[in-house]
Amino acid sequence: MLPTIGIVLLLSFTIAPIPPSILLLFLFGAAMLVVGMMFFTLGAELAMSPIGEKIGTRIAQSRKLGVVLLLCFILGFIITISEPDLQVLAEQVPSIPNAILIVAVALGVGVFLMAAMLRMLFSRTLRSLLILFYLFVFLLAFFVPDDFLAVAFDSGGVTTGPMTVPFIMALGVGFAAVRSDKHAEDDSFGLVALCSIGPIMAVLLLGFLYRPENTGYTPSELPVIRDSVGLWQCFAHGIPEYMGEIAVSLLPIVLFFAIFQVISLKIRKKPLLKIVIGMVYTYIGLVLFLTGVNVGFMPAGNYLGETIAGLPYRFVLIPIGMVIGYFIVKAEPAVYVLKEQVEEITSGAISGDAMALALSLGVSASIGLAMIRVLTGISIFWFILPGYILALGLSFFVPKIFTAIAFDSGGVASGPMTATFLLPFAMGACQAVGGNIVRDAFGVVAMVAMTPLITLQVMGVIYQYRFARAKSREAAAVPYLDTWGEDDIIEL
Repeated sequence: MLPTIGIVLLLSFTIAPIPPSILLLFLFGAAMLVVGMMFFTLGAELAMSPIGEKIGTRIAQSRKLGVVLLLCFILGFIITISEPDLQVLAEQVPSIPNAILIVAVALGVGVFLMAAMLRMLFSRTLRSLLILFYLFVFLLAFFVPDDFLAVAFDSGGVTTGPMTVPFIMALGVGFAAVRSDKHAEDDSFGLVALCSIGPIMAVLLLGFLYRPENTGYTPSELPVIRDSVGLWQCFAHGIPEYMGEIAVSLLPIVLFFAIFQVISLKIRKKPLLKIVIGMVYTYIGLVLFLTGVNVGFMPAGNYLGETIAGLPYRFVLIPIGMVIGYFIVKAEPAVYVLKEQVEEITSGAISGDAMALALSLGVSASIGLAMIRVLTGISIFWFILPGYILALGLSFFVPKIFTAIAFDSGGVASGPMTATFLLPFAMGACQAVGGNIVRDAFGVVAMVAMTPLITLQVMGVIYQYRFARAKSREAAAVPYLDTWGEDDIIEL
């Protein structure tokens, strides 16, 4: 988080001066973000992950396939509606009403969570499903209006945010624990990957059915603060709003868990109290986090993008975006959840630090490509199509678990920081260069979700090469006497 703040401050004091009011909002928002992330991470560990794991275990134990699929669909639907990232994106999309977009995306996640669970139950290869579904996605993409294309791929990225990732991954761990076979560990990953496809497909299908009347984008007014009281009022107005939104978002999950607890789980008092406390931590963390990023980060991101793109040497937008992208992914709360679960399930064989480096490099490259799109107006299709072809091609050359983790990471990397800072940054830049904001600025979340698929699988290729070399060295290190024949030993 500190590098991101440092970059913004450096830019504000050099090539992109920021008004004091926006700078103060940014700094206060950053402080709230740090505290919120701390509470959220603790809450996810105490509540969301245990709930997902216990519910996943209990659902997997059911012998009624219809019941399993129905419960998975309901879980996918309510978790998606609870996802704050999706609500942030829906508010910024002018061409589709918020409710229509959110419901369409939630239906997509619900259907694909069912598909993900069927894959785990019947031990099907993730790679074949990814190839099949993405072929269908790109077939649809040829025929939908351009206004839906970038939004569709953005929806796939924001859906897998701080609420859905801990829950869905823990759900997969619960299912894998019931199977307990040698492939269960590998199959526990890939749920987020499949659930990311659902929103893309749902919004693309929506493009055939829904014809928006208004596709124009109206930029939001930047706040003007005259004194410290005005600064406090910005956050004071924002906190109650997000308290209500997060309460509504968490309510379906709380109710579902309560019903499941009474009917089936019957968790003892002490562990139950721990989960309740974790829920409270999650609530506090999300309120502080979203208030900080929406009130403080969005205005700063929009203003910075507009100012830098308005410079005579606007190409500098590309390297600046890459540097911001490298560091900003480290502030994504869901990244920490994924790193911990990867290290735990692989028993440390896959380092969380190495995965974080690969994610940072991937996101950095993606923001560079997104800024090229903003400056040139090239359709996102010509970036996404070769990117996914390369990612799916690499899946044939790496261990299955690396493919699953890579496609999971794509959804995880594109979290609230991307939706509330990088997307406004791209919007501000696009506005400055006179581009089409809906077509050229939207899609930055999709680019962030795509590049980790490549970088993490490249890490898998390197890992596999090093493992093979180590194994060959072990095989070559045969004891000296073992190379002798029986007659040689007798003579000796």
